[in-house]
Amino acid sequence: MVALTQEMKDVFAKVQLFPVATASKEGVPNVVPIAFVRLVDDETIWLADNFMLKTLANVQENPRAAIYLWDPESKKCYQVKGSVAVKKEGADYEKMHAMVQEKKPGLPAKSLLVLKITDVFECAPGPGAGKKII
Repeated sequence: MVALTQEMKDVFAKVQLFPVATASKEGVPNVVPIAFVRLVDDETIWLADNFMLKTLANVQENPRAAIYLWDPESKKCYQVKGSVAVKKEGADYEKMHAMVQEKKPGLPAKSLLVLKITDVFECAPGPGAGKKII
């Protein structure tokens, strides 16, 4: 796994709504905005499944996802990719469920998607766009 730099973590902290991309095993893409996304450590991101349908089906078939990070102030932009595991019980799931209930009581928090970061790419316009950073 790879670890986000401090600059990347600073951009992550400013994002309110995260575009999350997945694909089915046939390669059919899906992108959705997800608000309950947490950076757990330098290489792990949690996503709360409140209303996932295609996203959850996709990661069960093809356990990969990408998240887009954009800071309009600094113009920093990153695409974070990783492998995904789905949890519906256990300590991590319970912690995520409590976090969701604290912010928005009544949301289902049906499962926890644990994304282990494998790659980070530059996505700001310019000569470095699309280049792998880590």
